[in-house]
Amino acid sequence: MGYRIFGENIRTFGFAIFFMLIAVVVGTIGYMIIQPEYTVVDALYMTVITLSTVGFGEVHTLSNSGKLFTVFLIFISFGIFGYLASAITRFILDGVFRRNLREYRVLKKMKKLDKHVIVCGFGRNGRQACIELLKHGESVVVVDSSDAGIEKIRNYPDLLYIQGDATHDDVLDSANIKRAKALITAIPKDADNVYVVLTAREMNPDIKIISRSSNIQADHKLKRAGADNVIMPDRLGGQQMAKLVAQPDVIEFIDNILLQSTQGVNLVEVSCKNISDEFNGKSIKELNVRNRSGANIIGLKDAIGNYIYNPSAEIVLSRGFHLFVLGDNSQVENLKKFLLK
Repeated sequence: MGYRIFGENIRTFGFAIFFMLIAVVVGTIGYMIIQPEYTVVDALYMTVITLSTVGFGEVHTLSNSGKLFTVFLIFISFGIFGYLASAITRFILDGVFRRNLREYRVLKKMKKLDKHVIVCGFGRNGRQACIELLKHGESVVVVDSSDAGIEKIRNYPDLLYIQGDATHDDVLDSANIKRAKALITAIPKDADNVYVVLTAREMNPDIKIISRSSNIQADHKLKRAGADNVIMPDRLGGQQMAKLVAQPDVIEFIDNILLQSTQGVNLVEVSCKNISDEFNGKSIKELNVRNRSGANIIGLKDAIGNYIYNPSAEIVLSRGFHLFVLGDNSQVENLKKFLLK
């Protein structure tokens, strides 16, 4: 697996070196036994020139037994050098070294990550989720088990990735799940998504988990397993198409806000967790958001999780609230500057 980085190749070189050392030891001892006149240095010298097939002369004339032993060492050397040469060829010419070096750097980066997002599966849904997350400046780690998926991920230089099965604890641990803020599982099989949700929730009880689902039965199972939200792409697609017929301008207006936020107006969530003491316990009217920043509060989520749309100006804010603010980048930043500590 890709997430094991250099493991496979290190083992390959390790085995080749180990066999080479064994051959040198066996050869040295063998020459000393078969040719009693050979010293340790003579026997080692004969072993090395035989295994390397350099063709230098013999230290002393070999007996028939010594000649047969030399032939034996030569055949051994063919196998060892062939094994080592194939490993080096694959490591360099096939690009394994380059890929492993990049994956090694990726793992080093992942160890330093905090508050990142893990995306499991790089199919249509997973890839689109990654693109949107990158647009919003999020750090993303992708977990995918297929070679084809990993090749596609490499086309996005800002994505970190691990090749492995997301249902395995060690793979999610390599993705630094304990320090991640969210996990999106977009694997095609609902059963795999359920298992990923269970595993992720156990490893990080506070993480926000969003899962893909293909049918309504899996929807309920995923929520029981610990998913905060479950998305059914087929149902959402059907609803979107129907609304484009019934309310085309409304849908296009909302899409322009949500999908083109990087080009103009933004609809963003602003947490009141760090609200300034000056505004904690004050009403929306007292904030005077429109005049002070140019942005508009179009909704909020209160401390117990209720959503309020087009909130009244008399609603009093607290640190458990989340505001949904509409405005361009500068307006949103102005609001954050005066509202938060």
